[in-house]
Amino acid sequence: QVQLVESGGGLVQAGGSLTLSCAASGSVFGTNTKVWYRQVQGKERELVAAITIGGMTNYADSVKGRFTISGDNAKKTVYLQMNSLKAEDTAVYYCNFRRPLLPKYDYWGQGTQVTVFS
Repeated sequence: QVQLVESGGGLVQAGGSLTLSCAASGSVFGTNTKVWYRQVQGKERELVAAITIGGMTNYADSVKGRFTISGDNAKKTVYLQMNSLKAEDTAVYYCNFRRPLLPKYDYWGQGTQVTVFS
């Protein structure tokens, strides 16, 4: 049974920084795409940043230049460095490990709250 556990969320003043971490427990086969999503209550979950099996990164326009995703397959972890935080970054952040190749899987964390105040 694979579990993803996020950490690093919290309360931060606008302009500040936080680093989210997501670690997988259990056996995670091979390489995978690692993604950070976020969701505000009442709104759809949105992709924040992703790092592919090949190491390519992709970011939502709203976080480009401020957030950096990095991953470590050996340590089964993914990080999200968030700088210059804004009030609109307030959300629950979820990590996701997905593998489109066989054996396929799609694992989700339980979420960590990030609150940015002015």
